[in-house]
Amino acid sequence: MNTEVSDRERWNGRYADGEEGGTPLMLGRNLHLFPRSGLALDVAGGPGQAAVILAARGLDVTVCDVSDVALRMAAERAERSKVSITTIETDLTSDPLPNGPWDLITCFNYLDRKLFPAMIEQLAPHGQLAVTLVTRSNLERNEHPTERFLLDDGELPSLLGDLAIEYYDEGWKLDGRHCAEALARRV
Repeated sequence: MNTEVSDRERWNGRYADGEEGGTPLMLGRNLHLFPRSGLALDVAGGPGQAAVILAARGLDVTVCDVSDVALRMAAERAERSKVSITTIETDLTSDPLPNGPWDLITCFNYLDRKLFPAMIEQLAPHGQLAVTLVTRSNLERNEHPTERFLLDDGELPSLLGDLAIEYYDEGWKLDGRHCAEALARRV
């Protein structure tokens, strides 16, 4: 009997238990750097905090995630906020990224280094990629996430290919995590 829990089951369980995560800090501090219109993809967007903020800003947002429970939460959050979003259930470890071109792709707190070339490729001309990921220094103060889900310190710029970096910050954040944040544009 296979007792290994799939990513979908694990995340569905966490969201069913009421875990919602928080609004990505990058959006709170730097929302003025994000577009006000166009097509946006929120990668592994969970219960839709970022998707709803971006939709309220004027973007046409699609949120993709492995968890159908999280996507239902995202749709309910959008309805309560009186905005519209599209949800796509997808396992990004095996399924391709939803086709663009996208004017904005966000990836907050989901690390899969193999996705970076696909995210860059799916950007529209002058499209932006916004990323916030926890780094290895986080383990100095926090047990989670585990090393498997951590960037090396200083690694994020190397994953952005030939995108022009418009904003970059790495350090301890208000939520107590050590993160790297970047907003980069396709030129």
